[in-house]
Amino acid sequence: MSLQRLRTFIEVYRHGSISAAARALDLSQPAVSQHVAGLEGTIGRSLFERRNQGVVPTAAAHELAKDLGDRLDAAEMALAAARVRSEELAGTIQIVGQSDFLSEFVTPHLLPLLDSGMLVRLHAAGPGQLEQLLLDGHCDLGISGFVVNDKRLRSEKLLRQRVRAVAAPAVVAEIEKAADLEAGLQSQPLLAYTFERSLVDFWASRQAITVGTKPVAFMAHNLHALRTLAMSGYGWTVMPEYFCRSQIAEGRLRAIAGPMEDPLMSYYLVWAPSALRNPRTASARQELIRSFHAMEPWGVEGDVNAASGAVERFG
Repeated sequence: MSLQRLRTFIEVYRHGSISAAARALDLSQPAVSQHVAGLEGTIGRSLFERRNQGVVPTAAAHELAKDLGDRLDAAEMALAAARVRSEELAGTIQIVGQSDFLSEFVTPHLLPLLDSGMLVRLHAAGPGQLEQLLLDGHCDLGISGFVVNDKRLRSEKLLRQRVRAVAAPAVVAEIEKAADLEAGLQSQPLLAYTFERSLVDFWASRQAITVGTKPVAFMAHNLHALRTLAMSGYGWTVMPEYFCRSQIAEGRLRAIAGPMEDPLMSYYLVWAPSALRNPRTASARQELIRSFHAMEPWGVEGDVNAASGAVERFG
């Protein structure tokens, strides 16, 4: 029973579609069907019921997928790692993620990839689009600030970052003059990353305060604009610490102290299991994980994910 047949089965099982699995594996639909038929012949049981809208796993398919678990992914990763040690890595690696995080934080970690001869291409995308680019094979690796729940993808935590409420020193001084923190924040214009105010609301919920229903004075789809406006002395905002650490150290921004410790958000490396058959992708994944884990600064008990608001607990 070949790994290729097992991989084809897993992709059909995860996608619920012969055609989608064929795209993920870069195979023709007849080839995928032949792999499934060959596997069915080997085990003597039908694995899928063919329907107009795709395929439906049988009980035998559910059992086989459960037995395989992540073992197939692990086996392919081991084979890819072995190939990395013997194959040329030159070529292009496509990485997708949130543009600010890629430019401000990820780029320095790409030097080992560039030094190895890889050509690196960065692509900006948010939730939903990031997953689809990975599933369609348009990008090799993704870096996400939210938990990816799609079972067709795999992820590993890269690092955690504090989420800070910040403003220019003079604005923070005005906030501190108010009767309480909520009143002080309400007295100043709010700068937010989106109209949903996700980072602002998560920071506020961790502080057990509310920031009211005051409209967002300024909204931008990148953190650079928020940081620039805040440093000019207009309003307050919330952003990951990597984006304001040096500005706080230089005195151009100041953290707004809440009653509770600032929350943490996690960043994840995300990939489609089939992508790791490419030694270049497997090598890039290993190098990024190694680089980020080497600088992980926090060993804390709690972690707030900025996308879902879920609290993760660490042992």
